[in-house]
Amino acid sequence: MATPTTTNLRSRMPNPLPFVPEMAVVGEGLHKVIKNGSIPQVTIHLLQLRAGQMLGSTYFTIRETGNLRRIGESEERITAVATWHDATYFSDAERVALELVEAVLTPNPSGERVPDELYAKASAHYDDKAMWSLIMAIAHIGFFTPAALIAKPIPGMPPGQNYSE
Repeated sequence: MATPTTTNLRSRMPNPLPFVPEMAVVGEGLHKVIKNGSIPQVTIHLLQLRAGQMLGSTYFTIRETGNLRRIGESEERITAVATWHDATYFSDAERVALELVEAVLTPNPSGERVPDELYAKASAHYDDKAMWSLIMAIAHIGFFTPAALIAKPIPGMPPGQNYSE
């Protein structure tokens, strides 16, 4: 049986930019914030990988796995993101970023998604600028989630080339 590749995959929808070019402005702004240097890029990619896993998005999961490999992360760390709670591969700051993205993405019918205790733990590792950058890294995934899940861009393809014509 042949294995699917990116060459024979199709997105559900065409590239959104010809239809809603304003989307690029928002996307560019979010990209600038998450690259402002206040938190390590590896932390951003780890939390976005975890978000992709939680959302069931092949596109995000492949994208962030590739990003982590490109910046030299080990296969053990990449693989362990799914089980970060008991994996020994992550710093305390990375753990709190992973905990924060899980809290934001997981409904909590009995209380706040991000309780004061979690906020206090996060703010012990990140100053105000870094906290806002972390929040925007989570917002970045949130902004692109509907496109990833509904339009289904082609996994493994670079932005701009990840939609069928």
